[in-house]
Amino acid sequence: MEKFDVVVVGAGAAGLFCAAQAGQLGLSILVVDNGKKVGRKILMSGGGRCNFTNLYIEPAAYLSQNPHFCKSALARYTQWDFIDLVNKYKINWHEKTLGQLFCDDSAQQIVDLLIAECELGKVTIRLRSEIIDLQKSVTGEYLLKLNGVDVSTRKLVIASGGLSMPGLGATPFGYKVAEQFGLSVRPVSAALVPFTLHKPLLETLQQLSGIAVPITIDAVEGTRFKESMLFTHRGLSGPAVLQISSYWRPGQAVTINLSPDTDLNDFIDAQRREHPNLSLKNSLARVLPKRLVDNLVELTLIPELTLKQLTPRQQQQVVEQLTAWQIYPNGTEGYRTAEVTLGGIDTQHLSSQTFEAREVPGLYFIGEVVDVTGWLGGYNFQWAWSSAWACAQSLAKK
Repeated sequence: MEKFDVVVVGAGAAGLFCAAQAGQLGLSILVVDNGKKVGRKILMSGGGRCNFTNLYIEPAAYLSQNPHFCKSALARYTQWDFIDLVNKYKINWHEKTLGQLFCDDSAQQIVDLLIAECELGKVTIRLRSEIIDLQKSVTGEYLLKLNGVDVSTRKLVIASGGLSMPGLGATPFGYKVAEQFGLSVRPVSAALVPFTLHKPLLETLQQLSGIAVPITIDAVEGTRFKESMLFTHRGLSGPAVLQISSYWRPGQAVTINLSPDTDLNDFIDAQRREHPNLSLKNSLARVLPKRLVDNLVELTLIPELTLKQLTPRQQQQVVEQLTAWQIYPNGTEGYRTAEVTLGGIDTQHLSSQTFEAREVPGLYFIGEVVDVTGWLGGYNFQWAWSSAWACAQSLAKK
């Protein structure tokens, strides 16, 4: 039986960072993971450049049954703290849009940083390790039966992530551990994920696959994002759609403004004065992609008229159709392409200071497995760093 002060389950962003910090505070740490290599999700994030944090981190950018839960950790270990660490390792980075920070070179640099930090903390990492059995002894120790070895620890940190991207080894392990020890799990679903569409709308919009347009998009409950939308052969994607997917529920519509930066009424009026014989669709093709306009004609959202033929009522209808286009998604592409998992371990069971389960001493949950989900753009990585750091400090205190 091997003994460690702490066993961390999951060699992703939260698990590695927590292990490194706790190890550097003098604890003996074992990280176990079922995969062949560490940081698999980090490596493919941000198009391979890892959107590692955001300049504008704030609690309002996180979804949770308890919106206050994330505040403590985010305040104690901020984006500036992680940026300092990135700078310390001389990793060059840039801001892309909306405060999103990416490595200039490769996501591998963030993985290398985490491995180096773990080495500083003398952390033991064991990959391809399946947890065959987990029990808590009468003396309060956690007994883990791994493939080939038995391990005991007084503190167990679950950083096993959610269900998103099962191809990278995602499993429901963390939720099962919670339920084993009597903690409830909030309903989970795919988030930051593309929408699929019903036929015949899909068949029409499939012709636009690859075209991106700036939009605003609104969920039924009032949340709005202004970013780009990408038409795909399965439906709708792009940053705006991924963002709103976290707020959408099956059966609901989303409302899309295809012209967020141009007042269409003023535009059409001006075009009519200058080019009264121009067709409405050719006029609109000056502010929208022509293929999109042709498809909107096919969907009868735009009438085949010249500008001088267009009545005030028809103009108002066209403007409303294009600035408040209601689409009812068929669903989402699911966990296969989702960036994160919405829901997770109910925060009412956890201390927001330490991430320890209130009813189960020595059991901790951090990162994506917890019911805290950030916006697209580095927010979920920052949650991983902040929750991991806060947990590590508490591990060393007891």
